[in-house]
Amino acid sequence: MGHKGVLVVVSGFSGAGKGTVMKELVDRYGNYALSVSMTTRKMRPGETEGVSYFFVDRSVFEQTIAQDGLIEYASYCGNYYGTPKRWVQEQLDSGKDVILEIEMQGALKVREKFPEALLLFVMPPSAEELMRRLTARGTESKEVILRRMERAVQESEGIENYDYIVMNDKLEDCVAQMHAMIAMAHNRPEQKREFIAGMRAQLGALVKGEK
Repeated sequence: MGHKGVLVVVSGFSGAGKGTVMKELVDRYGNYALSVSMTTRKMRPGETEGVSYFFVDRSVFEQTIAQDGLIEYASYCGNYYGTPKRWVQEQLDSGKDVILEIEMQGALKVREKFPEALLLFVMPPSAEELMRRLTARGTESKEVILRRMERAVQESEGIENYDYIVMNDKLEDCVAQMHAMIAMAHNRPEQKREFIAGMRAQLGALVKGEK
């Protein structure tokens, strides 16, 4: 019997290192698929259709919304971005664990459509370390860094909605911990419905046969 994959939603403060953690997770362990978003923005040099994004025009995107074909979507700077439900379902059905990096509001929308999704929140070991990482990038002004810290204050109010916190102190430990959490999620009853149903049928048949 084929095993169904787990949908994993990863959120975290800007600067917590989510992207690095997920890239390392996918590189180190084989059975993960990083979710590919659909967007109405134009393809940029170096991007690949179906790998970077699924590039569509506005009418196709809005038709997909109308057909309930997206797990979640949002609009940024005049363009739509969303997660195609069919692609995710195909990956899960093939046994792959699908990782979706998304901000908190979108994560809770995913939970509504996929109640069995595993929600992980990546955190730095301290607020000081978060500030240090944001500053160390050297690409953003003090004003932008302050805005990111202010957003972290707001997001910290919703962390209890997640299943697990993943502490990103040492990258190697963080990746191993995340992989272990996802592996354990395969044993939740909602992931084992077919196995449970089969066990019930077998138990019933054995009991009847003994009577």
